[in-house]
Amino acid sequence: MVYIEDIFAEEVLDSRGNPTVKATVILSDGTQESAIVPSGASTGSKEAVELRDGDKDRYDGKGVLKACENVDTILADALVGLSPFNQVEIDTIIKERDATDNYSHIGANAALGVSMAVARASASSLGMPLYKYLGGANAAILPSPMLNIINGGSHADNSVDFQEYMIMPLGFESFERAIQAASEVYHTLKKLIAIDGHSTGLGDEGGFAPNFKNNVEPLEYIVEAIKDSGYEPGKEIAIAMDPASSEFYKDGKYHLKGEDKVLSPVEMVEYYASLVEKFPIVSIEDGLAEDDWGGWKILSDELGDKIQLVGDDIFVTNYKILQEGIDAGIANSILIKLNQIGTVSEAMKTVRLAYRNGYTCVVSHRSGESEDAFIADFAVALNTAQIKTGAPARSERVAKYNRLLTIERELGFGEYIGKTLFK
Repeated sequence: MVYIEDIFAEEVLDSRGNPTVKATVILSDGTQESAIVPSGASTGSKEAVELRDGDKDRYDGKGVLKACENVDTILADALVGLSPFNQVEIDTIIKERDATDNYSHIGANAALGVSMAVARASASSLGMPLYKYLGGANAAILPSPMLNIINGGSHADNSVDFQEYMIMPLGFESFERAIQAASEVYHTLKKLIAIDGHSTGLGDEGGFAPNFKNNVEPLEYIVEAIKDSGYEPGKEIAIAMDPASSEFYKDGKYHLKGEDKVLSPVEMVEYYASLVEKFPIVSIEDGLAEDDWGGWKILSDELGDKIQLVGDDIFVTNYKILQEGIDAGIANSILIKLNQIGTVSEAMKTVRLAYRNGYTCVVSHRSGESEDAFIADFAVALNTAQIKTGAPARSERVAKYNRLLTIERELGFGEYIGKTLFK
């Protein structure tokens, strides 16, 4: 019988140069696999807790040596000697050893690192790709990517209030062709921005981050870039947004500093409705703040039958909170971030709940990423049909797209369903 022989962790760096956890699992048959945990910048208040050392003499307090120690001791003691092939059992034991609601004891970064590494080691031991191990024969859909090509908010040092302006290459027959089109639009956008004298510097997720005059101008540039690349806006390439509204919500109002506006929830919804009317927007994530459930209800009633409304900060990949949203008629989609909930199987449970209630799922990276492409396999395994992992630039983002290109070639008969995704 194959069993877990050793588990350990080390401190490595993420794409922002901050420490994160790299967990390694060694099996009795000699299999050794690792996983690197991502980290977010704009985070929901109810996310699972990312354990940091707080020692100001190291990495300004952002070290993760304590989380690594928890892997080496608490989690290793609990899991060494067990079979790695029951992911739910492994993740249940991890959660039990933490014994809190939000992983504040051992740290979600410790928990997720081990959970991911066990899944990867199990797949490797069985000679299977990770997507096939997690999804079985039903893993067949290549996700339509959301590519963040203009960054604002917490992801960039500019005057744009909204955090992410994304393109979705929907009108294509394959992921390979879709990513080609997206890359072409990205490079065309760079030329347009440069011609107009804007900076072509990049934000955390690889998108451009110039100082536009307002929050609408990025949409205008994107539409022009799509057209100049030879594609049809809306039909072949659509637009998705993540305003990350919790970041500019204060005292019941939405403060758009880039436009010198203060809007009520109703006015904010009207603002989005006007954008949807004017631009080929198919998805808005975190259109309202995580604590503004009343505003979310207004948004859902107004636009829920027209576009995809994705809950990130409001749901934080938590199946209990998602159920509350379902009961209240909030949103129609959920962002899936593994480190928000803590383990692989808990994230899968949230996806299953979403599917049962007609919600779509978007598997997502974090702004602090690494070369680890786990989420690419995860999206295919669960047939989410959507993935959000940044611009077609910076190796920690491109690693996910390159992995999906490999998966598409391996599958041979995989499906790319972008054309029907929002019909």
